[in-house]
Amino acid sequence: MQIKKSFSMNSRTGRDLQRYNRGCRQVVGCIPYRSKKRDPSSCVQQGSTPIDDLEFLLISSQKNPRMMFPKGGWEIDESLEEAASRETFEEAGVVGEVEVQVRI
Repeated sequence: MQIKKSFSMNSRTGRDLQRYNRGCRQVVGCIPYRSKKRDPSSCVQQGSTPIDDLEFLLISSQKNPRMMFPKGGWEIDESLEEAASRETFEEAGVVGEVEVQVRI
């Protein structure tokens, strides 16, 4: 997910709209990132092409202090992309565009 901007909204609560498959709650996650143009003068080798720097957003939670990517439940009234965007916004406070979808 390419990070665009941040703002605030209320999070969904409860699990009555959660999707389940054979008793397991279905979850979605996201790997938020942004690319930044690198200054050509900062290249180590002269004549090399500057490569954009990628920054990845990791979060922690009140329950778990480890760093992780945003994730959460997929609800019956939303698509995978909508769920990933919502969870990323609720947990990390950022808005972006879902670029690639991987199903496991």
